[in-house]
Amino acid sequence: MGQCGITSSKTVLVFLNLIFWAAAGILCYVGAYVFITYDDYDHFFEDVYTLIPAVIIIAVGTLLFIIGLIGCCATIRESRCGLATFVVILLLVFITEVVVVVLGYIYRAKVEDEVDHSIRKVYNGYNGTNPDAASRAIDYVQRQLRCCGIHNYSDWENTVWFKQTKNNSVPLSCCKAALSNCTGSLTHPMDLYSEGCEALVVKKLQEIMMYVIWAALAFAAIQV
Repeated sequence: MGQCGITSSKTVLVFLNLIFWAAAGILCYVGAYVFITYDDYDHFFEDVYTLIPAVIIIAVGTLLFIIGLIGCCATIRESRCGLATFVVILLLVFITEVVVVVLGYIYRAKVEDEVDHSIRKVYNGYNGTNPDAASRAIDYVQRQLRCCGIHNYSDWENTVWFKQTKNNSVPLSCCKAALSNCTGSLTHPMDLYSEGCEALVVKKLQEIMMYVIWAALAFAAIQV
């Protein structure tokens, strides 16, 4: 009877370690996704400290993988020292996940101010003739988020690029995707995206931060 109980306990612990390995993979994926997505929007958000939660969550994922190895070895060998180490590291990971959630909410609240501070400078430096990285980022965002300008397409009239080109047109990235004959002319505003990009960029960045927060919360709950 006792041997059966020990075998059952081992099975449960091995199963939990498999869950930790799966969790490690998912957390690393979420952290990597945040880095990749941030790279598309980094011109609109200069505070690199916002990536701290993503860095921590990748570190937590790596630690969870190590925890799984320690747990499996300790379970198979019935090592008390190994199991004690397993529990201590698990507790540290739990505390780290709580920190990630707190930092996530702090930086999520800062997104709007950061974007508002940066976006005008980026738009004013747009160069559609010889596009640099920031100009390409604007075109990418306008196409991906289906937006035009900061608040709407009329914001382009205040940019240096618009005044230099003198053709009363906005970039082609403002054109609705379904229209193949759009030239970006302000004389045909119905051909252009009507929504501004600032609110959509803020929304996107806040969504990304929420992925980190929910991932940390979910796996903290699993550990409990």
